[in-house]
Amino acid sequence: MKSKPEPIDRSATLSVGEVAQRSGVPVSTLHFYESKGLITSHRAPSNHRRYARDVLRRVAFIRVAQRVGIALADISDALATLPTSAAPSRADWARLSAGWRAELDERMAQLKKLRDTLDDCIGCGCLSIDRCRLRNPGDKLASQGPGARRLVVIQRADD
Repeated sequence: MKSKPEPIDRSATLSVGEVAQRSGVPVSTLHFYESKGLITSHRAPSNHRRYARDVLRRVAFIRVAQRVGIALADISDALATLPTSAAPSRADWARLSAGWRAELDERMAQLKKLRDTLDDCIGCGCLSIDRCRLRNPGDKLASQGPGARRLVVIQRADD
């Protein structure tokens, strides 16, 4: 005999609109997160999504990680190490953010290098210039002759 699903305690769950309002995240983003397996919902008898209250902390976790530049795939991998039935804790965040620290440090170093070498590149117009450390380190393109080597020329139809 098929048993009926247990009724959902509406006071213990939130609608997608309530989650959106309380988290500041659009409903479409919540649906996207759910499609990627970052958050989960249950269907009420009315077929509406209902979320456990701990989803609010999970959404906050995702947003903070995104804000510091962590890729959604890496966030997904991190969340996969956590129980789905509980909100991420401070200890969870500390453990996961420690793992991301080296990657963030590397990206910061790259951005500092970009900032410090950007003045040489602005307006040079020639991607094979011997001083361009960003697009042509060590003037590798010089062996192909003078002039720009990575310039894409778009020909107009009336030319």
